[in-house]
Amino acid sequence: MIDQLLDSKEAARILGCTEAGLELWRKEGRGPSYVRLGRLVRYREADLSTWITSCRVEPTGLQERVPA
Repeated sequence: MIDQLLDSKEAARILGCTEAGLELWRKEGRGPSYVRLGRLVRYREADLSTWITSCRVEPTGLQERVPA
């Protein structure tokens, strides 16, 4: 089964960013994987989910506070 392909507007809405932000990430070689169909750029739902998971940061615990 093939994942639904999302355009940049739909992907940006899911990620909470702008279409321009997605374009910048593509140009810089970062951000979620995408599919290029000729001139069209599309995002697979699974790739967005994978990328979101890869951005997860685990808390390192409370850091010792230094008095002011």
